[in-house]
Amino acid sequence: MVSFDPKPTNIIDGLPYDPEQNVQEKRDIRKKYRQLEKLTADHLRPQDLDAEALVGQVAQADELFSKVKNPTEATLDSTVLRNVSSISAQKARAMKLGSAAFDMDDFVTKLISFMGGRQCLEDNEDGSDMEAEEESGLDWDKIGRKALAKSRRVPVTHFMLGPLSIEQKKRSQVKRQKQEKVQEEERRPQEVKEEDIQRSDNETSKNVLIIKDILESTGPINLFKFIVNPNDFAQSVENLFYVSFLIRDGECAFEITEEGDPMIMLCEQPTMEDRLQGVQRQQIVMEFDMATWKRAIEVWNITSSTIPQRPPVRTQLGGKWYG
Repeated sequence: MVSFDPKPTNIIDGLPYDPEQNVQEKRDIRKKYRQLEKLTADHLRPQDLDAEALVGQVAQADELFSKVKNPTEATLDSTVLRNVSSISAQKARAMKLGSAAFDMDDFVTKLISFMGGRQCLEDNEDGSDMEAEEESGLDWDKIGRKALAKSRRVPVTHFMLGPLSIEQKKRSQVKRQKQEKVQEEERRPQEVKEEDIQRSDNETSKNVLIIKDILESTGPINLFKFIVNPNDFAQSVENLFYVSFLIRDGECAFEITEEGDPMIMLCEQPTMEDRLQGVQRQQIVMEFDMATWKRAIEVWNITSSTIPQRPPVRTQLGGKWYG
């Protein structure tokens, strides 16, 4: 029987932490801790160390810990205890109660032998042993009388394999059907056909021609008074987009007057001779957001749209109409 006294052998005097501890004493403590760590680290198999050896190593670690006053030595102490705990846990998992460990095969063999079913060995002609089975069955009454001596329950008649009319259960085969995708959840991407793109181009060209006719009837006009629709910001952006095509093609001129008003007017497209004489296209980037749209309505007092309100455009994509 292994006993272990948890009480420490020495009592630590003073503070447990001493940064000015003697250097030689610290080296000696570290050396002994590393020796303990080597013993536990090199013997990881539970059968290499017995319980008394493990208890002795814990006692040595406790004795050394009474002299520990710095974190480095305390870390070595925790490493030793961790190794000892690991080996102790392995020994506990592999522990058996000596010869009293229960062996199912050995128990069945001895039970058959007790009931008279043990196989005997006979000598063969060549001197070898040969097994011969006894024809008599097992004596269940013999083992039953032994069991009655250890139990006070009334014996009842039953069969070891259950009732005589045993019906073998048939294993039902379950057919696994593949999960079919729900057609409603499937969504194909919208297909944009060539005629849809041509229809959009034709719509743009048509609106550019309409705006050109309106500009021809109005003459030179303020750009914002011409494109701004005070009731629809989106159509104001579209109007500016269509006017940009006229300016790009050279059919509309854009200039700023001395008063600072942006004016647009129709003009003749430059010929090849004009381009040879130095007439060049100039491009500008104009910002037109909702704040600019509201400011233009306020500054030029725009109450109605020069360009008539267009109905919402409905486009057909992939067999569906979108507004």
